Amino acid sequence: MSTQDARKRLELLQGTPDLVILRTLIFGSQHGQGIARAIQDTSGKEQLVEHMALCPALQRPEDAGRKRLVQETNEWKRLTGAIVRVLGPEGAEG
Repeated sequence: MSTQDARKRLELLQGTPDLVILRTLIFGSQHGQGIARAIQDTSGKEQLVEHMALCPALQRPEDAGRKRLVQETNEWKRLTGAIVRVLGPEGAEG
């Protein structure tokens, strides 16, 4: 078994597919499999996304664009910042 197989991949959290799809599409249009591959590559192979799992997100209307990407990115940064603050500094467990 390779180290890639041995390492557990991170799963996309609910609500994040739209964000990562929009971020991926900022570099140009792609089909589902290309988007899934780009997410896997840019995440350092940490996120394995089946292109069929992206279908619901890809079928949503494209009324979002860059404005939605900025809004969702800011919301995601706020959420992850809050989680980091709740978890506290590393090594605090003693």
